[in-house]
Amino acid sequence: MKQEVYRVAQRYGLGVTLVAGSWMRIPGGPDIVLEVVDQGFDAADDWIVAHVVADDIVITADIPLAARCLAAGAYVLGTTGRPFTESNIGDALATRNLLSEMRSAGIESGGPPPFDPRDRSNFLEALDRAIHARRRPPG
Repeated sequence: MKQEVYRVAQRYGLGVTLVAGSWMRIPGGPDIVLEVVDQGFDAADDWIVAHVVADDIVITADIPLAARCLAAGAYVLGTTGRPFTESNIGDALATRNLLSEMRSAGIESGGPPPFDPRDRSNFLEALDRAIHARRRPPG
């Protein structure tokens, strides 16, 4: 999804910050920044939460990170285009915790379905809507 995010951000003149525990290749240019953080547990998540501001758009499949970013006032979009909101984050966390407990007990859940072209289309539509909603003047 990174390439799609880069293209959409460029189209709208927005910056992109990637946060990772190690260096990765990113496109050149001043609007795309890579923040390399310590490799400690949740170091990248902690950096994101410490730097996110209201109305930033955070893209993640990490549900606990999504909850933390929502609490900071960010708009959070899953990688399949599903927005995380105050009304659905509780269910998402509960499902995640249940599946984690099942895995710990040796019960296989099969994992998420494979990413398909429809997911890519849904993601791009949702990202476009999120950008437009954040650019709209209040009122």
